[in-house]
Amino acid sequence: MAAEARRARQGMPCPYGMDVRESMNTVGELKSRFRAKYGEEPVVYRAPGRVNLIGEHTDYNDGFVFPAAIDLFTYVAIAPRTDRVIRVHSENFGEDLDFALDGTPENVPAGWARYVLGVALILERQGHALKGANLLIRGEVPIGAGVSSSAAVEVAAGYSLLANSGFRLEGRTLARICQRAENEVVGTRSGIMDQLASACGVAGRALLVDCRSLEFRALPLPAGIRLVICNTMVKRELAASAYNTRRAECEEGVRVLVQRYPEIRALRDATMEQLESCRVEMPGNVFRRCRHVISENARVLEAAQALEQGRLSDLRRAMAESHRSLRDDYEVSCAELDLLVERANREPGVHGARMTGAGFGGCTINLVEAEAVQAFRDHVASGYEQRMRVKPDIYVCSAADGVKQID
Repeated sequence: MAAEARRARQGMPCPYGMDVRESMNTVGELKSRFRAKYGEEPVVYRAPGRVNLIGEHTDYNDGFVFPAAIDLFTYVAIAPRTDRVIRVHSENFGEDLDFALDGTPENVPAGWARYVLGVALILERQGHALKGANLLIRGEVPIGAGVSSSAAVEVAAGYSLLANSGFRLEGRTLARICQRAENEVVGTRSGIMDQLASACGVAGRALLVDCRSLEFRALPLPAGIRLVICNTMVKRELAASAYNTRRAECEEGVRVLVQRYPEIRALRDATMEQLESCRVEMPGNVFRRCRHVISENARVLEAAQALEQGRLSDLRRAMAESHRSLRDDYEVSCAELDLLVERANREPGVHGARMTGAGFGGCTINLVEAEAVQAFRDHVASGYEQRMRVKPDIYVCSAADGVKQID
């Protein structure tokens, strides 16, 4: 998989799906590096990133989402210690983190370390007495691209720390813990989608998720369709962006709606007719944010039904409407995302294109027929580079299983 990720970053053709030999090579290399650093034999776990086919900014509004875990992973090699110290080395950043489980850190470090520490702190607060451990982390999920590199770190770290301590939690429970870590320790008020997809993903399938109940159905993706992710190369930090502002605007909309419709608990419960009846009582930006969320929830259910019934033209329409709503009503797109979607929709063999993730940069998701992938990559990359003077990274992915141990 490491070789596959390198090929994707370099613009070279990627094989479709996970090559077991490449996975084993990654595991062997990680174990060798772990032995060299810590002098012990580790166990290796991996958690995937995710791409969202449709359903953006609906998860923290108790709505519906339709993500798939993807075969780009964060790996954690881990071995127990005799004390209650967690020692972590990040290969990506060449940095180390040490913290004692007995006591609260005075200063929570910034960056990648905050996600690992945050998960450990939440696990401890919930009564899971962790054992000390040495960890080595390697991430292949592009950072700051909107494909959940942070959730992959959280889920991989949480799963491995639990296993190292003799615990095992159901995937939805682990996802909630990781979400709490991101909300309470990292400071990003994210919904549950990213962590749930990373913990509960199913190979070859997308998850239709009810973010209120956390019930989900795994729906098969067409065998001849590839998940092609185009990276604008525009980085964004969610906690420092307008992400939290958008969530606050949704909450303001709910406060207005509840005054007239007390049965509403979240935007997931509101209809478009109810929203229209409160229009004059809301600031314009709040109304538009709510309109996006309510319409997006409907599009998720329509898209899932279209996929199940093989109506790919309806799926394409829903994805196009989603992107327009994110651009115009939620205002989280940008010129780079819009250009990638525009270029994608010109290509033959494309059954849907839209921005994916929180926005403000990051990636688009494209459903592309396998035989059209190479031409799609060439044309979209060249058109984007000509306009933006930067070459986009393009990843050809398959839907992957959620977090697991690999040997």
